[in-house]
This record gives sequence, C-alpha cells and structure tokens, in this order.
Amino acid sequence: MKTIEQSSLVEELFTQTNVQNNLSVPQLVEKILYRKEGVLTATGAVQATTGKYTGRSPNDKFIVKDETCTEFVNWGPVNQPIAETVFERLYEKVINHLKTKEELFVFKGFAGADKKYRLPIQVINEYAWHNLFARQLFIRPKDEELVNHHAGFTVISAPTFKADPTIDGTNSEAFVIISFKHRIILIGGTEYAGEIKKSIFSIMNYLLPKNNILSMHCSANVGQEGDVALFFGLSGTGKTTLSADPYRRLIGDDEHGWSPNGVFNIEGGCYAKCINLSEEKEPQIYNAIRFGSVLENVKLDDNSRLPDFDDTSLTENTRAAYPLENIDNIVSPSVAGHPNTIIFLTADASGTLPPISKLTKAQAMYHFLSGYTSKLAGTERGVTEPEATFSTCFGAPFLPLVPSTYATMLGEKIDQFNSNVFLINTGWTGGSYGVGERIKLSYTRAMVHAALEGELNTVETIKDEVFGLEVPIHVPGVPDEVLIPKHTWTDQAAYEKEAKNLATKFHENFKKFSQASEEITKAGPLYQPH
Repeated sequence: MKTIEQSSLVEELFTQTNVQNNLSVPQLVEKILYRKEGVLTATGAVQATTGKYTGRSPNDKFIVKDETCTEFVNWGPVNQPIAETVFERLYEKVINHLKTKEELFVFKGFAGADKKYRLPIQVINEYAWHNLFARQLFIRPKDEELVNHHAGFTVISAPTFKADPTIDGTNSEAFVIISFKHRIILIGGTEYAGEIKKSIFSIMNYLLPKNNILSMHCSANVGQEGDVALFFGLSGTGKTTLSADPYRRLIGDDEHGWSPNGVFNIEGGCYAKCINLSEEKEPQIYNAIRFGSVLENVKLDDNSRLPDFDDTSLTENTRAAYPLENIDNIVSPSVAGHPNTIIFLTADASGTLPPISKLTKAQAMYHFLSGYTSKLAGTERGVTEPEATFSTCFGAPFLPLVPSTYATMLGEKIDQFNSNVFLINTGWTGGSYGVGERIKLSYTRAMVHAALEGELNTVETIKDEVFGLEVPIHVPGVPDEVLIPKHTWTDQAAYEKEAKNLATKFHENFKKFSQASEEITKAGPLYQPH
C-alpha cells in the first residue's frame, strides 16, 4: 500500500468528490447550519451532539503493527495491535464510503507551535462541524504556509461509516486506527470530535521523543516575569480551568512539547470541559465561547438558545472547543522558556490526599509514574461515577512508547532546570465522594498562586502520616484545617480506612515499575499494607 501522498485512492477521492479546502469560520458555520449538523446558540457558538459516543472509546483504538513501529510501541490494552491487512481493507472501505458524499471538508494546518518542530497535518471530515472543530483546535496556517504545505500525517474521519466487527476485525462499529507507516489516522463509527484531537496527540507522543523532545499531557502558562508553569493532570482535574489565569498568559491548555529551547503548545485551541461552567467561576472560558466556537453535547434552551451548562442529560462530558485567540491573555506564538514550577493535578475521590504537597525529586518521579486520579464521570464511555485510576505520566491512553521514556526525560529536565514540583488535589474534602464535597476552586486557585509565587518554598510543612507528603501548614487564602485532610473528617476511623486503602492502591500499582530505582520506589506512601 502506498503512502498518503501517493495514494491513488485519496487522489481519486479528491477528484470525484466536492472537496472544501480550509474554509473560513463563517463559511463552515453556514455549511453546518445548511446541512443541519448543528444549531446556532445565543452566544454565536455552534452546538452539535454526538449520539451514543459522548467520550473517547479506548477499547476501539488500535495501532497498526508493522515493521516500522513494532519494536518501539508499548503494546497492550492501551496500544492494541491491529494487522496491516485489516487496516488496508478498512481504509479502502472508508474511502469508497466518502466518495458517495456530496462534499467533504479538509483542514490543512499544523501540530506544534514551534516552527522548528511542528508537524504539517491534514484532517479530512465527513461533517462540516468536525472540520470547524479541527480548525479551532489545531494550528491554523497563514496563506503563504499553505502553498508548500505537505501533510506529514492525515486524519480521515467518517462517522457514518460503521464497521462490522465480524468482518472488519474491530471490536465494535467504531474504530480509531493509527498507521505510523502510512501516516494515516482512520476514524469511523463515532461522532465524538475528541477522537480527532487525541489521535494527533498520540502520534506527537510517538514522534517528539524520537527528536529529544518531551511530549506532555499538560497545560502551561507564563507569569509577568517570564516564569513558566506546567499543569499535569487527566481530564476533569482542572488543567484548563487553573491554567486560564487572568494574571498569567496562557501558552496552552492540554498538550505541550518541552524542547531544548523551552515549552511549546502542540495545539492552537482549547477543548474545555464545561459542566457547571459559570461566568463567575471561570470567566475566561465562559467568555471564550462565542462565534466560531463549538459546543459539544451542551443542552440549549429551545427558545432562547442559551446554553445550560448545568444540564448533564446528554453527558457529564460536555465540551467547548475554541481557538486560543478567544482567550485575552495568551502567548502568541505559543512558545515560552523552561518551566520554573510543575504542578501535578489529581481529583482524589477518597478525600484523603492533601490539597497541596511539595514534592522531592524522588516523590515527583513516583507520582508522575503513578499518575493517580479518580476518573470522573463522562470522560470515557461507561464511567458514571469517580473511579480510582492510575494513568502513567498523567496521560497513559495517549502514550505509544514505554512510559519510562517520558518519565526519564522529565526527571532529567527537572534536574537540569531545578523546577519546583507540587501535587495538588482538586478532589474531595471532608469525606469521600458522596459524603464530602469538592474542594473549593477559590482555595485551589490560592494554593496554585502561592506555589507559583514561591510563597511555599520556605514555609513550614508537616509530613502526612499515611502518604509521606510534605504538607504546608499555612497557605494564604486557605483555612489551615483544609490543608490537613483528617482535620476535615468528622469520622476519623473512616478517614484512616480510606487513606490506607488508597495507599495500598498506590503500592499495588507501582509494582509494575520494577525498573524504578529504590529511591523512587521508597518515595511512595509511608503506610505499608500487611
């Protein structure tokens, strides 16, 4: 099979079908409304729904196992192998399916804001609203950059093509298949736009480390003095919310590379969770949702067309996609220096992890490898309430390489640039999920501010008896009792049980990192299960 640049199938597709190349935002909005793919909201954004697939479908993601990548990919439940022959058959079926469409939409742009390391991409969409999503999420080219644009990777998205698992070798009607050899990502059977975004992130997580660049699932911003901060965390832990700070300029909200020159955004937009979104709590995100933005699975008032961000009847994973330019305080282009502060975010549903801890280098490596959080409802199909999960490097679903590749690179960079590292819990306090309550966003913001301003570098700390973490006894703007989890619980026996249960899960999970040094292994919870 030939590569995408030479493929007669794609050439034929482009000659037989009415292909709309790099339409402007108004043109795409007109197409969406004309084709009845979505509706216009009172804010000017487009609203679309995605049917039964309202989140990523990890069981339907595959990587083609061929001679180019077999020895590099960390094969397993996350990176499921699929035969090249299976991919080729599906590819031809999808192309033939798309030939029957009256028109297709193509976006040509880039992944990577640093021109030295960026990847030219093209996204071929069956839906106009998916193409608007791609245009707003990736880096939009200037006219002169389109003249010599040659795609290094192509996404082909055909939501209305449903696979037959018994014939096509998939696990369901939906599929996301990455071929590193042919530089194609094939998506079918799902209307969830997030698959387009995350598939590009997955390939960048394969390509960048091979060029000595650490790819990271994190948000990033920069202060007035040029100090850079990274926020690692899985979906729902607060990366987007906490990096959108009126006193700091946003580099990006989700995906970055750390090169020898510093940090750069992989994307050109934001894909923010908007459950319970309000102008009061998150003004930057709220006000960014305007003309050209895409609201995904957000319910609207039938008459006013105002979005109801509290309505979760379609899914808790409601989303807004918008370009970075819709945020007032941004770095443009999205590149900055080396990070001074690194923050690991977790949403602990057990209510026992401290709201903020200062980590040693060994603890930083332990918690980066652990990647603990509680998977929140809606981020994946079938998740209806928080579940304790460990996602290596806070991004295991998108990491094709062996996890130690990323962890080793991060450790080296923390050493080289003397970055301060903190673990911040944005989850529950006063009890576990269902008993306690979510830590107030205002408290979390105060903790983040104190960490970034260096106010916690010399503050007195107390060692958590279960987790061995150094917890500040005072943070400006936060009640002292909130900082010590057991002080917020009325039932101390219940606290002890939950804390030790979580510590045990940490130890059990870390057994898979047998190659980790003794220093890193001992940096985990002090409590040892009997």
